[in-house]
Order: sequence, then C-alpha cells, then structure tokens
Amino acid sequence: MSEDRYQKGIENLKKMNPDSYRNLEKLLDDVAPDMARYIAEFPYGDIYSRPGLDLKTRELVTIASITTLGSSQTELKSHVHGALNVGCTPREIIEVIIQMAVYAGFPAAINGLISAKEVFQERNEDFEK
Repeated sequence: MSEDRYQKGIENLKKMNPDSYRNLEKLLDDVAPDMARYIAEFPYGDIYSRPGLDLKTRELVTIASITTLGSSQTELKSHVHGALNVGCTPREIIEVIIQMAVYAGFPAAINGLISAKEVFQERNEDFEK
C-alpha cells in the first residue's frame, strides 16, 4: 500500500513541480530523509489523488491556504509554480491571493502577491493581463 501511495504522489509531483520535490529531498536527506517520502505519500499520494477536484483547483486552494499563513513564501512559490504547471493562469493566482486579504489581512496578501510576482518574473509569465 505504501509504495502505491508513494508512486501516486510522485506522479502528481511530476505534473506539478518535480524540481521542488527533488530539492526538498536533497535538503532533508541528511536530517530527516523520511519526511520527503511522507510528503510524497500523504499530501500528493493520498490527498491530491482523491476524486472530486482536479489538480488546478487543488493548487488554487493550496495557494489560498498558504497565503493565509503569511510566512511560508518558499512553499507558496513552489505551489505557484505547480499551479502554472497544471494550467492555472497568473490572473487566477493573483485573484485568489487578493481574496485572501479579506480573511488573512493585507500583509499576508501582499506577501503572497510579491511571492507570486517573483515566480511570474522568473518564468517570464505575463501577469499584467
């Protein structure tokens, strides 16, 4: 069962943001190597594989949630990359983050917008339309 969860997770990560996962594996390898596997298995193998929402919707929801935290820019940038990789537009991502100002406050939304902008610029995405 665990190997199946891991494989499902890896398949989702390949679609979303494989570089981010490989970087995480390397970062955690000497301190907590099991943590990267847990991330592949649980969020990406179990949750992201559930029926009912496509990967695009799941990424938009994840971006909203991470934005509300206000302090997880690395993870937010990773999910902005993932959202773009599964078909979200920069405008959709921007709108989700702006809406979070209502629930998490302007500082969290501004931090989210800055992080998203950095990803858009890195990828040469046209985010002004």
